[in-house]
Amino acid sequence: MKFIVSSGSLLKKLQSISGVINTNNTLPVIDNVLFEIQEKQLFLKATDLECTMISQLSLESTENNGSIAINGKLLIDTLKTFPEQPLTFVVNEDNNTLDIISEQGKYTLSFINGDEFPTSPEITRDTGIKISSNALEEKINKTIFAAANDELRPVISGVLCEIEEGILKFVATDAHKLVKYETKIKTTESASFILPKKPLQIIKTLLNSVDEEVIINYDDSNVIFVFSDFKIYCRLIDGIYPNYNAVIPKENQNKIIIERDLLLQSLKRVCIFSNKSTNQIRVQIKGNDLQISAEDLSFSNKAIERLNCQYEGEDIEIGFNGKFLIDLLSALDSNAIRIEMSTPSKAVNIFPLEQKEDKDILMLIMPIMISEN
Repeated sequence: MKFIVSSGSLLKKLQSISGVINTNNTLPVIDNVLFEIQEKQLFLKATDLECTMISQLSLESTENNGSIAINGKLLIDTLKTFPEQPLTFVVNEDNNTLDIISEQGKYTLSFINGDEFPTSPEITRDTGIKISSNALEEKINKTIFAAANDELRPVISGVLCEIEEGILKFVATDAHKLVKYETKIKTTESASFILPKKPLQIIKTLLNSVDEEVIINYDDSNVIFVFSDFKIYCRLIDGIYPNYNAVIPKENQNKIIIERDLLLQSLKRVCIFSNKSTNQIRVQIKGNDLQISAEDLSFSNKAIERLNCQYEGEDIEIGFNGKFLIDLLSALDSNAIRIEMSTPSKAVNIFPLEQKEDKDILMLIMPIMISEN
């Protein structure tokens, strides 16, 4: 087995898929990247057993098909030092070593036989949808931050994907905040599954430089994302997602309209003065006057700001975790937002003031009890 490949092209592909490799693996073979030659095509595969990434490169020169597994970190560190040039890879099956020949010299490293590398999961049903790369990237960006970081509650550590009646929903929550993002798509499929956060983070990064359709195929256990020259397989999170619709209040008599950036910048300033363990802020609304305040009695820190808004409802004082509220507002890109609430103890809804016809975004934050800290 022998092939010639561009050092820069190979490095770029390896860096794209190496993010899936964990630093501490119980199975040594998955520290490696699988190199597989099939007719003048080089397939590269990396996995952590839960998520598998495959990419490919076209080669001008190859001798014999075959597969070997090479230490990914060692190879990437080596490739980073080369200027752009063709590299020749020569496999020595007698002693399981690989020679890499460059303009500067020759480098030898050991490899593992490719048949020892884990196989990719198979999708048992021919079901799937198509979505533009830009739309998928936006969906991930606007939801993934709201998912929990809790190994003891794996179900809410992922992002719920629901497909029903031509609507694709992404939902994420950590029980303190929630985001639901709906878009219309062309499909008659109906499905519901929970996507793990790690592959979504990787996909989001890859989609940043892609402008094409993404094919998403799935069954009860796995999902495959196919776009450009990548295939990303991921095992779905097993379990039943909480009934998020039950926590979204439907009747909110108090409604605020305010410039998003004005409120966001005010929150960022005031939060600096809040108690670092609670991030508690107070929001008081009287007429069209909205007051944001925070205090940390331990250090005698205090901040108050007043903003103008459009308000319908009774005077109200309500407490929030300022950091969570900043996270939600930062994920929106509308000029103005609508905030709906009922009482200081019930969940608060946040919407972009103007929604596009084929998109519907709802964000929710749970208030916190106001306490003297």
